[in-house]
Amino acid sequence: MKISKRAQQLSPSVTLAASSKAKKLKSEGKDVLNLTVGEPDFATPKNIQEAAIQAITDGRASYYTPSAGIPQLREAVVEMIRKVYGLDYEAKNVIITDGAKYSLYLLFQAMLDVGDEVIIPVPYWVSYGEQVKLAEGTPVFVSCKQENEFKVTVEQLEAARTKQTKAMILNSPSNPTGMIYTEAELTAIGNWAVEHDIMIISDDIYGQLVYNGNTFTPIATISEEIRKQTIIINGVSKSYAMTGWRIGYTIANEELIGAMNNIASHSTSNPTAVSQYAAVEALNGSQETVEEMRQAFEARLNTIYPKAAALPGFKLMKPQGAFYLFPNIRETLTLCGYDNVTDWVDDLLDEAYVALVTGEGFGSADHIRISYASDLAVLEQAIERIAAFIDKKIQANN
Repeated sequence: MKISKRAQQLSPSVTLAASSKAKKLKSEGKDVLNLTVGEPDFATPKNIQEAAIQAITDGRASYYTPSAGIPQLREAVVEMIRKVYGLDYEAKNVIITDGAKYSLYLLFQAMLDVGDEVIIPVPYWVSYGEQVKLAEGTPVFVSCKQENEFKVTVEQLEAARTKQTKAMILNSPSNPTGMIYTEAELTAIGNWAVEHDIMIISDDIYGQLVYNGNTFTPIATISEEIRKQTIIINGVSKSYAMTGWRIGYTIANEELIGAMNNIASHSTSNPTAVSQYAAVEALNGSQETVEEMRQAFEARLNTIYPKAAALPGFKLMKPQGAFYLFPNIRETLTLCGYDNVTDWVDDLLDEAYVALVTGEGFGSADHIRISYASDLAVLEQAIERIAAFIDKKIQANN
């Protein structure tokens, strides 16, 4: 059987591949420390679990729901955006999806035609470019320098812009760097997008996970003109420890939401019913656990960052949000006698049983991504193992 050209052109997710290998070794009895996926190690808060159980016991979770999501959840998203962003939308501007990843997939399917270009700042989340290609669009990658905190500038955007440019992706706080755009930077980017009629796809999934006095500014809040040019992507996975529940959402103009809804109706039919009722409670219920988890991530960052920064050859900036470290280890590779990051990461897993993700899938071949969404004791042990691994390789290379 011949595989479609569409499928053949895709690269597998490096994060899921690394996680899968780590889980396989762990199932074989190996003491693997898995720092690959962006998944909080907390259980979903009790009030959310109880809302799901109630939806099951009273029968609400037994049936199909509207393709765009149950009205209660769409209204809950509207109310959350009003409280947090200070922006007024209606339920018709919202579609609920099977995770924020599927929100992005639907969006690209609904908005892109063959050859339409989407500007993607590098480093980027692994699925952006692949999803653009699945919609027969063209990803245009713009490399952002570490000395500029991995953030794209208007000058770079303008240099990448062509007549085919339809949209740009903005992810702040960023996966994988954890960096946050300032209000001034967002204003400049937003005004550029408005001037050239380029849509801003604002991936805000880590917006509630910011640390050490840093502030997340949604680009949609800068001005009314920029808001109209912005499509908001978000979900409950990261802030509410609900990765397995698979609930995301998109906020956009009614026409685009309608197109996404039509595609969803022929693909997934609707998001899982019980997960939607759980998400209503997540957004409407107490937010105390969200802050407790945020504080825990902040403590982990402040503990683990200096230890990672002290590793031989590691060059990294302290993240401002999300829950990843993204060090450049080119110097480490030289010290250890390696030519590329992938071989170093593979040997680290096979020999020291620490699972990380290569930066190659994020567009940065000299970097690695370390998730600190794990228990602090695991993180500290992982750093100790990495240090020992590096020391062993340096000695062997001399």
